[in-house]
Amino acid sequence: MRDIAGMSVLVTGGGSGLGEGTARHFATRGAKVTICGRRLSKLEAVAKSIGPKCHFVEGDITNAQDRANILAAAIGHGGGLHALINNAGNMYRGPLVELDEQKLLDVFNSNVVSAMMLSGLAVQHLAKTQGAIVFIGSVHTRRAYPGASPYAATKGAVEVLTRVLAAELGSQKIRVNCVVPGAVFTEINQRAGLLDDAAARKRLEAMASSHVLGRIGTEEEIAEAIAYLSCAEWTTGAVLEVDGGLGLGLSPG
Repeated sequence: MRDIAGMSVLVTGGGSGLGEGTARHFATRGAKVTICGRRLSKLEAVAKSIGPKCHFVEGDITNAQDRANILAAAIGHGGGLHALINNAGNMYRGPLVELDEQKLLDVFNSNVVSAMMLSGLAVQHLAKTQGAIVFIGSVHTRRAYPGASPYAATKGAVEVLTRVLAAELGSQKIRVNCVVPGAVFTEINQRAGLLDDAAARKRLEAMASSHVLGRIGTEEEIAEAIAYLSCAEWTTGAVLEVDGGLGLGLSPG
């Protein structure tokens, strides 16, 4: 296993949720972490709470110039790049017959296309460090939730990308893996305007019994898996389920 201390790590969508938890996990173990996102106040608060190991840069990964700026900031802060954590993403839901084409294209852009483009920019730098790319999948590829086809489709694409890019980049000693979380409280539903904080937490807690282990997960538990895949030097193309058994489809009674 590669030692986290001294690594340079870029976490997209680092202003809250899994991104914040991942940044904190790496930084407290000695990595130099760069977080990015569109909400400056969130980024500032997270970076301040983590300390000098965490650098932030405001930017939208769907914008080509912002992607270049974000990557440059991470390389400047960390003196190179050892791991890219493609965590940023958005939610779009709705019945198939009511889907808006532009909103569908937008969620694929934010969840799939932008992560691909940022990963492509990072390749030359990750090749120098024999580094890693980690995508964030979703249990939506294991459980079929009506109305969630747009989001589920983007996460299905991410899983396929993981395997294809692992094969494509292996000759450069770049590892590509994916973590599939179960129910963990983040702000993705709130940012999409679907729920407020209280309703989102209540909805997730109601899913506890659907997890074999009887509870929802934490940001730290997902961060542990992300860190493992960033450091495991003989693991690539893996899709690691860290979901408390939600994907097993536990039946009531």
